[in-house]
Amino acid sequence: MSVKRCTVAYATPARQFLWQVELPLAATIGEALIAARALAEPAVCAAIPWETAAVGVFGDPRNRSDGCADGDRIEIYRPLAQDPRVRRREKVRGEQRTARTGGR
Repeated sequence: MSVKRCTVAYATPARQFLWQVELPLAATIGEALIAARALAEPAVCAAIPWETAAVGVFGDPRNRSDGCADGDRIEIYRPLAQDPRVRRREKVRGEQRTARTGGR
């Protein structure tokens, strides 16, 4: 096999975008992103932080210069509005307050 196939993924709260790319065996994550960007619709392409977003493979953070393997899912990450752990703590505190006041 002289090529590898990877999936590049980006998700918004409303939708997930997936691009199947074929790359040379020595291709990097950055090259996979370039290939996916070429496949993306212009309207979608403009909304994705191709050069600045953090990236990873199957949830494992990586650098754009890292290699990728056949079958990898390369993910483009959006910045979180709030740390999920902080949001969860605040939710629990609110539930505790509600329980103490009897739902008032």
